[in-house]
Amino acid sequence: MDERALSLTVTGMTCAACVASVERVLNGLDGVASVSVNLPLEKAVITLNASVSDDDRERCMAAVERAGFGASELVPALQVRQSTEAKVAKQARDVALAFALTLPVFVLSMLLDDLGQWGPLDVRLTAAMLAALPVYAYCGADFHRKAWVSLRQGTANMDVLVHLGTTVAMVWSSLVTLSPVLSFLPAFVGEADHVFFDGAAFIIAFVLLGNYLEAKAKLKATDAVHGLMRLQPKEAWVVVDEGTVATAVEDIGRGTLLKVRAGETVPLDGVVENSTALLDESMMTGESYPVRKNEGDAVAAGTIVMDATLLVRTTALVGDTMLAKVIHLVDEAQMGKAPIQRLVDRIASVFVPVVVVAALLASAVWWFMADTLAPNSMMSSSEMAVMVLVSTLVIACPCALGLATPTALVVGTGRGARFGLLIKGIEALEQAHATSTIVLDKTGTITAGAPRVSHIEMMDGDVEELVCLASALEVESTHPLAGAVHTAWENMGYARPDVKDIHTLPGLGMVGTLDGEAVAVGNLDLMRDVLNDLPPELDEQVAKRARRGVTVVLVAKGQRLLGWLEISDRIRETSAAAVKRLKQAGIDVVMLTGDREEVAQTVGDAVGITNIVAGVKPDEKAEHVRRLQENGVVAMIGDGINDAAALTVANVGIAMGAGSEIALESADIVLVRNDLADAVAALELGRATMTRIRTNLAWAFVYNLIGLPLAMGLLFPWTGWLLPPAFAAAAMSLSSVSVVSNSLLLRWWQPSAVLRSGDV
Repeated sequence: MDERALSLTVTGMTCAACVASVERVLNGLDGVASVSVNLPLEKAVITLNASVSDDDRERCMAAVERAGFGASELVPALQVRQSTEAKVAKQARDVALAFALTLPVFVLSMLLDDLGQWGPLDVRLTAAMLAALPVYAYCGADFHRKAWVSLRQGTANMDVLVHLGTTVAMVWSSLVTLSPVLSFLPAFVGEADHVFFDGAAFIIAFVLLGNYLEAKAKLKATDAVHGLMRLQPKEAWVVVDEGTVATAVEDIGRGTLLKVRAGETVPLDGVVENSTALLDESMMTGESYPVRKNEGDAVAAGTIVMDATLLVRTTALVGDTMLAKVIHLVDEAQMGKAPIQRLVDRIASVFVPVVVVAALLASAVWWFMADTLAPNSMMSSSEMAVMVLVSTLVIACPCALGLATPTALVVGTGRGARFGLLIKGIEALEQAHATSTIVLDKTGTITAGAPRVSHIEMMDGDVEELVCLASALEVESTHPLAGAVHTAWENMGYARPDVKDIHTLPGLGMVGTLDGEAVAVGNLDLMRDVLNDLPPELDEQVAKRARRGVTVVLVAKGQRLLGWLEISDRIRETSAAAVKRLKQAGIDVVMLTGDREEVAQTVGDAVGITNIVAGVKPDEKAEHVRRLQENGVVAMIGDGINDAAALTVANVGIAMGAGSEIALESADIVLVRNDLADAVAALELGRATMTRIRTNLAWAFVYNLIGLPLAMGLLFPWTGWLLPPAFAAAAMSLSSVSVVSNSLLLRWWQPSAVLRSGDV
């Protein structure tokens, strides 16, 4: 974890302007390098120039609170959700109360005509005023309080617009109602016929309703990641001499033997010991069928034992499990911001002040020019001015802009995690949807990555010497071919020599010394470097085997070529279908491998890849990717250390989940299932998520482009259309709800079942 990163829970944010305010005050603090605030998650991540101290934490929290928002140390996500659920329930009650109080205001203002006089005062208007006051003062209290806090900080957000709009409507309407007893008021106030008590009440009621619907939708948006969090059991059965004892998972160390009974969830990552059972891994990988786990197989926390008791020897602590990493990756991704969202944030930071100025200008124009612009209107110029001012302030709340990107991102990344697609950041999603070329590694990507020694060819010496020497050299390597060599050695049961000074020659193999002699294991190019004389038929023998898709690993000691190991790796069942789907999508597919041309061509023919670059050294892979980037967006899929540089250079790096740690760190997307079909699914998810983000932003902008002119009365002289305040409030709430609802459509996205089954 980055010691310079400070995460806080921030409450009270309602729109993009709120997010911009929080980021502005935090960025203004000394020592702050960058800030990222997520509205749906109510979370701020602050990166400092130095390690986080208690003073830094207090300074940041105080700054957020001065800006009118709540700030606390990061609360566990599940606890935040419980608190949010309680808030949503309270919001539902507040909405019901607001509409119940607004109903009599509506009846008095819109349906009834004349209820007589109470002294000099009109009974109907006075009753409407008294009925509207509780809605304005009690139901809208939170808006008014936050608005003043925001204004004192020199910022403006949604609360300011709601406060100004409702206050103008209430003050104007109250003055018109009380004008018979307030003789000091100008004549035009007493002559006014229209009041906006119903507008003020409906504005607050509709905004509360919109906030409630947004909150409910945002809860649904985080269902996927919170569902993952709930997979982690709080206790596990630790095996002891007397039997088993229930122990908190936080207190269980590596190497502890656990008993997991049928129907229970595996609490920590581990390896099966002396047992076998079916496991339901659907919650981690989206795999619909249970998987049989036998002795020595790895199991992941969060999976469910189906049919028998399983003994598991733990290999990870509670914070280091695959489940914990998945949750962390999803959390990091959801805090990201796309360039398109950064543009929205810049717009939102000035949007509210611009709207206030526009509303005042529009109101002034109608005040002074209503008789010219609308000579046949039934409202006076002052009434038109007030209506335009209130409607413009209310309809322009930038809620939809603030929710457009983060809600789609939260749903998309959570949905991806549900199917084993771990997306580290929104930049990966944004690039994934535009991918024009995909570069595939061969071993462990197109093939299963579990090669086996299929034949041993001797030329000088015996099998024991060849296999033991090869294994002793490959002990420094994590390449899948090295694993095949070790497996062959273990099966034979020979003693392994102690080779000194082992060095890796990228793209060639390994060299070292044994008993004063140079020893080597690797490809034909390495043998040409270390041996003075090679058999003339060796090239053809190696090429012949390569044409069958077999990788040849040669072994030498001194100036003797001992022989070679023939290693084969099966092609994944879904690889051909995945390549076909990518081509159908118009994406160029390139195989980039360090293996021989003949081996690569055999594998390429089997899966339908015609663009093959073979014999590439690890340090050359990144350069090949750079050249391809000259023609478009490039995604790279790999699993090994030799792919790490290329994964980093590519616009989108996709790593197989069983790959090396450095490959997983270098990649933007990790595939838990180690399946090429899921790489296709990840690109399709990126496309689906970005489509939602763009339609959300388009709707938010179009809504304002249509709503603002209507509210300002720009179309009134030609159409007679002018948006009443109550309609403006309803439209504003509807825009936010529609954006969140559009994002929630991603909840039904899932990878192609046909593609995952390997059907072409």
